Amino acid sequence: MAAKNWEATLQEIRRGADEILIEAELIERLKTGRPLRIKAGFDPTAPDLHLGHTVLINKLKVLQDMGHHIIFLIGDFTGMIGDPTGKSTTRPPLTREQVIENAKTYQRQIFRILDESKTEIVFNSEWMEQMNAADIIGLAGRYTVARMLERDDFAKRYSTGQPIAIHEFLYPLIQGYDSVHLKADLELGGTDQKFNLLVGRELQKQYGLAPQVVMTMPILEGLDGVQKMSKSLGNYIGIEEPPVEQFGKIMSISDDLMWRYFELLSFRPLEDIVRLKREAAEGRNPRDIKFELGVELVSRFHGEEAAIAARDAFIQRFQKNQLPDDMPEFEFERAEIFLPHALKQAGMVASTSEAFRHIKAQAVKVNGDKILDRNHVLHVGEHVVQIGKRRIAKIIVKGA
Repeated sequence: MAAKNWEATLQEIRRGADEILIEAELIERLKTGRPLRIKAGFDPTAPDLHLGHTVLINKLKVLQDMGHHIIFLIGDFTGMIGDPTGKSTTRPPLTREQVIENAKTYQRQIFRILDESKTEIVFNSEWMEQMNAADIIGLAGRYTVARMLERDDFAKRYSTGQPIAIHEFLYPLIQGYDSVHLKADLELGGTDQKFNLLVGRELQKQYGLAPQVVMTMPILEGLDGVQKMSKSLGNYIGIEEPPVEQFGKIMSISDDLMWRYFELLSFRPLEDIVRLKREAAEGRNPRDIKFELGVELVSRFHGEEAAIAARDAFIQRFQKNQLPDDMPEFEFERAEIFLPHALKQAGMVASTSEAFRHIKAQAVKVNGDKILDRNHVLHVGEHVVQIGKRRIAKIIVKGA
């Protein structure tokens, strides 16, 4: 990477990032023109990766394409401790066998995005298992309990009398020591990992190294648009799911959430996304824009041919719904309308509470897309709204 290009690449590096600490240090390193050692760690706590994980992996891909050295760390050692981040109780550790099996699937899945020939895969057991008890005690002596209790989840548990096991304090220390061992210039993590990433900076200073820059990435909301994407919550899109299932799930997200997915998951230039937003505001059907998002994301994991076939299959299913030509129409002269209010004012439900119940039961569709978000909003344009198979209407939002 040539030093003279650092200004041109900084904007792309910032894209979608929540915070960069400290950006001035990142700029100085970019100016040198040398490839940066960029680390991201994943504990193999579940066998499948989903689109929420790819927010961070996509950023690694962008940095890799800029010529930087990507270190994908599989936390097989830390995975057996259990990351306490965001947990209100002590997390049960995984067995060695579970961790190893999950790690195998991670290696296979990440290369659907990253270039295998340019990615260094490391396991933190490689160096942690070489440390003896005295080494671990020495590492623990580099951080105080008071500093650990500055961490939000530890502080909450301590203040409410919830137990904190001693081994949980070791987790951020070991994650930080990984950065020492790997001499990381930059570490990426979710916003919930900020404390752990900053521990890495502090430990590097103590070991006489230049402290790593920390970049936090947003947590992606799941299909419900409310809670973070999680397999346990059932609101996820797995990167190894079949193309048709992936495409259908993408089409089920709300129009508002679509823009969040464009920002965090798409590789399109920012000016393209601005253009698409303008087209939607001018009346283009958001469903058609969502088609473009679906094709891009499914292509990433299954190839363009499979993505187009999935799109065509979705359209065919939608057209087979046999929508009546004489459905009632309702117009609203405003920029947007809350879907439950639109259903009530169109006489499709007796109350917004009834609308909420139908949405919760997954019985409401807008333009063929199942609505899972009770806060879904209809924007300017024509929308075919269905409740079950019998209640159907065209709702036209004309603009203020």
